[in-house]
Amino acid sequence: MDYTKIIDIAAYTLPSIITGGVAYYFFQSYLKNEEGRRRFLLHKESQKTALPLRLQAYERMALFLERINPGKLLVRIGPISTDKNDYESLLIRHIEQEFEHNLTQQVYISDECWNIILTAKNTVIQTIRKTTLQVDNADKLREKLLTDLMESQSPTVLALSFIKNEITEILG
Repeated sequence: MDYTKIIDIAAYTLPSIITGGVAYYFFQSYLKNEEGRRRFLLHKESQKTALPLRLQAYERMALFLERINPGKLLVRIGPISTDKNDYESLLIRHIEQEFEHNLTQQVYISDECWNIILTAKNTVIQTIRKTTLQVDNADKLREKLLTDLMESQSPTVLALSFIKNEITEILG
């Protein structure tokens, strides 16, 4: 076979192969870029609908924490009798009802935030239970809880502060 024919075939084939390879590379890059753009647009679109739901969940949990804040809880719910155990049960029942009403919000907030809210709720309940053991009647329970609240910061305030920080990070 003649070397000139091989050189002629190579002269036509090699540029075709190089052009095909470059075209394939650019086509793959274009497809990858388009897929990334589509993902970004879908993510952006889902954020439009999810962000208001998430913010609403944080708002509801902030309201929950405000409502179970011992200072506000004790002002809103007075004792119905002088029995300290009845008053303890009434306060805890209100806290649990508030919590159950907002239970579904955990879907929209971070696990860390949810755990902090749970801890705040349980700490408030434990504080009420411990204080009940130290007093004689419902009025003393209320008075002691308010006095203790002035001496230390409520766990609900700390949890509310965490929620505010998390919202700030979300809105970035």
